[in-house]
Amino acid sequence: MRGDALHHQRRGHIAGHVVRDRDREIGGEHDLLGVAAEHPHPGHPVADREPAKIAAYCRWQRRVPAGSRTERGARDKGQLFHYFPGGKEELLLAVARHEAERVITDQQPHLGALTSWAAWLRWRNALIARYRAQGPSCPLGTLMDQVGTTPGAAEVATALLDRWQGMIRAGIGAIQADGLVDPRLDADRAAAAFLAGTQGGVLILRSTGESTHLEAAVDLLIDHLKASR
Repeated sequence: MRGDALHHQRRGHIAGHVVRDRDREIGGEHDLLGVAAEHPHPGHPVADREPAKIAAYCRWQRRVPAGSRTERGARDKGQLFHYFPGGKEELLLAVARHEAERVITDQQPHLGALTSWAAWLRWRNALIARYRAQGPSCPLGTLMDQVGTTPGAAEVATALLDRWQGMIRAGIGAIQADGLVDPRLDADRAAAAFLAGTQGGVLILRSTGESTHLEAAVDLLIDHLKASR
């Protein structure tokens, strides 16, 4: 009885920790039990806790070799999938949507307020610092890894990129209206270049651990905007 109480106490502690820190990687199958223990079905009153837990599960799944997963781990996995009648594909699509939203929220409030050169610099610094800190496990990389393998992930990625480009375009329009950038500049084309440069820089950062290429892409594009005046 005492052992059961300790087990439940430990399980509750782990589940709470996963909710508090969505970016911490799961260390093993016992932590996975915390992911599954209180996992809500979409529409459940505590569904706001769902994305962090399913993302944590997927990080665990990538880290732990299939041969080392115990019977208990399999039971935990089954418990998690109980809340996703569509199976693994439904779970991974939910993760894709969660990670797509994080790509935007991780850049806020700066991305939504690109109204001066100082604001662009704040966004630039926050963007680079965030991707440096996240490394290979960044939300953008997690999402793009699912494109082509998870049904619906490509549509989620397309919607994200359209939204992201639109917000950069709005920022360019704001500084054009203030006379900081040539009004003849194609704001949508410039925003597309920012998006491509950022995604390419993040891809290289995930492979090498270096942010040099990301910094170069963003800095050169900001310099291009300034030079167009």
